[in-house]
Amino acid sequence: MDKLKPKSTKESLKSERTDNKDSNKSILIGSIIATFIASTPFIFYLYEYVPQTETWDMYLFVYKSSFYKDSQVGIWSILMKLVPLLLLFVWFFTCRHWWYHALLVPIAMYSYQIFGAINEDMVFFDEFQLLYLVPLMAIIIPSIYLIRARMFNKINDANKTMQELEEEFTVKPKGVWAQVKQYF
Repeated sequence: MDKLKPKSTKESLKSERTDNKDSNKSILIGSIIATFIASTPFIFYLYEYVPQTETWDMYLFVYKSSFYKDSQVGIWSILMKLVPLLLLFVWFFTCRHWWYHALLVPIAMYSYQIFGAINEDMVFFDEFQLLYLVPLMAIIIPSIYLIRARMFNKINDANKTMQELEEEFTVKPKGVWAQVKQYF
């Protein structure tokens, strides 16, 4: 009869507390990410508060727009690339699909464009950007194809559904930092 008794209440309470901590942490992180995504239009339109002068003097820095001749246009061009880049980072670090490495290509493209917008001395910077992305694409595209081929081989061999295979190939780290450490 003793074997049929439930586990002690201390163990069950401890289990419930850790589950609550994990769910509270998940809700907090999800709320921060959702708030950030919802605030991206406000982040984008911050350029409207920049003066239309060649030099913008702030407390922390001085921004001199030598190429654009207007600091508002310079900040607009930077934010036009920065906001999609930040959204791509959120998508990359929260995506649980097997193809999420394909997001590295647009991340690299927007990073390169931001560098070009900041480096104002280059007049035709976007002209040959595809040439700089070719090495990255040469690594990512074949690796995605190989993962896809492995998935379809397993479908034919094991009679698994696409959802089951996607769950098998999904990386499920414990947090954002664990996923960052996975790449380095």
